[in-house]
Amino acid sequence: MSSIHISKRDGMPFAKALMIRLIGVLLSLVVCAVVIVALTKLNPVEVYKAIFSGAVGTTRRTWVTIRDSLILLCVAIGLTPAFKMRFWNIGAEGQVLMGGCVSAAIMIYGAEHFGTAQLIPMMVVGSIAAGMIWGLIPAFFKAHWNTNETLFTLMMNYVAMQIITFCIVFWENPAGSNTVGIINSKTKLGWIPALSGLAYGWIVLIVLVLTAAMFGYLKYSKQGYEISVVGESENTAKYVGINVKKVIMRTMAISGAICGLAGFIIVSGSSHTISTSTAGGRGFTAIIVAWLSKFNTFTMVVISFFLVFMEQGAGQIASQFNLNENASEVITGIILFFILGSEFFVNYRIQFKKKEEGGHTK
Repeated sequence: MSSIHISKRDGMPFAKALMIRLIGVLLSLVVCAVVIVALTKLNPVEVYKAIFSGAVGTTRRTWVTIRDSLILLCVAIGLTPAFKMRFWNIGAEGQVLMGGCVSAAIMIYGAEHFGTAQLIPMMVVGSIAAGMIWGLIPAFFKAHWNTNETLFTLMMNYVAMQIITFCIVFWENPAGSNTVGIINSKTKLGWIPALSGLAYGWIVLIVLVLTAAMFGYLKYSKQGYEISVVGESENTAKYVGINVKKVIMRTMAISGAICGLAGFIIVSGSSHTISTSTAGGRGFTAIIVAWLSKFNTFTMVVISFFLVFMEQGAGQIASQFNLNENASEVITGIILFFILGSEFFVNYRIQFKKKEEGGHTK
């Protein structure tokens, strides 16, 4: 008889780990092809081409994919310090919404008195403050009364949605539409301007700077070290003199602030409106990005682009082949399953051991 023994690896060479991940992706494409043929009777190659065309088939589509990838990346960066500290911030959706809500309010009420040059800094500061406050509330309760941060942050999402619903009553345009509409559509006051001729140039610059800054902050700063220690063991952190309450509060302030900034980017640089769906599920998708990247912000760039790439391709599949957009979601799910599976083999070793008749293992 034989038994299966699973043990955690101490480490794996980068080349070998990359090979395992590539094998996982290739296997996922093969399985996707089988599923496509079984469910739709279509040529899987044509479906893959349609996904590619929908995401980067034209210059505009390419830039929209880049823009949405960067917004998702921004939210994932916001979650990273909290998750590394093992504070399960499931409230990114609410933090994004609150940042977007404050940005929309400044655009609506400030357009009569200020120009874009004044509105943008006000919106940046306001969105960061709103997201920070929304992150600090559950952090305060966690730090002082050890409340469950997963449930607390999740419930804060629904509170944020109700606040947005309340605000829409006063901001709806046109009246009776129950929507805000495009804010300052004629004047474009408060809209993020182009940078060197690139419509989304500022978004690219802001998010890439954040990517590098967060990587350096977590890897090389004293505060990043404290986050790692608290995440490993609060008792150890207390033993070496780290103020755990302070670290929790500070880290969630940073996490919420960055998510709030993402709300500003969406409202001012993308949708130019506010609704309960402004976050668009990015707060939950960003969790996948953060986990798959193992909190490496540069790896998040690739994963964010891939997920948005597949999402953008869904629309093309639906229109070109008259299919439900969920077809692309199935493909994305299969690929993610294999990617997650490959991570298991990167981190764990499986050994088959034979048992002798006396019960000893060879």
